[in-house]
Parts: sequence; structure tokens; C-alpha cells
Amino acid sequence: MKKISLALILAASLFAQKPPKPLKPGIYAIFKTELGNIRVLLYEKDTPNSVAAFIGLAQGTQGWRDPKGNVVKKPMYDNTTFYRIIPGDVVQGGSPTGDTSYNCGFTIKDEILPGIRFQGGSLAIANAGTPDTGGCQFFFTTGPEHAFDGKFAIIGQTVEGEDVVRKLSQVPVHDEHPANPPKLISVTIERVGPVPVVKNKK
Repeated sequence: MKKISLALILAASLFAQKPPKPLKPGIYAIFKTELGNIRVLLYEKDTPNSVAAFIGLAQGTQGWRDPKGNVVKKPMYDNTTFYRIIPGDVVQGGSPTGDTSYNCGFTIKDEILPGIRFQGGSLAIANAGTPDTGGCQFFFTTGPEHAFDGKFAIIGQTVEGEDVVRKLSQVPVHDEHPANPPKLISVTIERVGPVPVVKNKK
């Protein structure tokens, strides 16, 4: 009887586990952090220049100014930290020095679309508080942040690991500076499905 009951419990638990949803065609950034992985669908059609710069920095094909002032081409985000955290709201990364004032040597013109608004797991390009000053720094939001709408270019949406974003946002901080900044181990890029065909404009 016990064996039958155990078999029924195992069968029920397997039935209850939902298989992961298949990924939509598109290009994804996978953030490997010390608290888990975050997978983000990048908005390559809506914010093409911002996404191209982000991918270039992640893969080392986009030149950037290192802390010594040299322009280099190597993966920028590997082995960095999430150095600015507004508890329960924002998790920021993308500076090899862990300083929000870090200048990576280039800026990106804002690509802000009114139809794309901040929600939990949004990935956006940080800026200096004025238009067209974004560069290499980025941030995640843990929920709707409508005060940010129209001020920052949102370049993607988390599809896996939103719980990891929340965990990162809950580490102990002092004046938005984590006592022990969580590590960003790597950012890899993965495409699912075919490369979209770009039609030539006449």
C-alpha cells in the first residue's frame, strides 16, 4: 500500500511540474550572477542602436574606455558587480570601477518608445540624467517604475530569473551602495530562431 501511495505522490508531483515555456524567436542576453541567472529578451527591432551597443560590449566587439583610459575591445561586463541598488526598485551594473560616474568613452542617442513602459524585470540603459547620455551602464527594475517612463531607453524584458532580480534588489545597502556588491560573472548573447530580415526602405 505504501509503495502504491508513494508512486501516486511521485506521479502527481511530476504532473504538477510545468515544462518551461519555449522561448520566442529573438536575441537574448543571459546574465550569470552569483545569485542565479537572468535571461532577457532584447528589443532589437525597437531599440536597435542601444541593443547593438550592449551586445558589442558584452561580446567585446564594441570599443570602450577602460579605467586606465585606453580604448579596448573585450567583454566589458564579465567579472563586474551590481554596484548601485535602490532596495526593492532598481539594480544597476555596467561600470568596471563600481562608480556611477564612470565614462565608458561613448554615448548612445536615446531610443525611447511611448509604448514600452517600465515593469518588473525591465532592462534599461542608465544615463547621466539628461537626454542622449546613455552608454555602458544599465539597470533592472523590480516592478512598474512609471516615473522612469520616457526618461530611459528600455532595451529588453526579463523572461527568466525575475526572482533573481528581486534577490539582487534586497541585499543590504548603505545609501544605495551594497555592503557586498553582488557579482555579475558574465553576460552571454544567444539567438533563438532565424535572424530577422531587414527590408530596405525605398
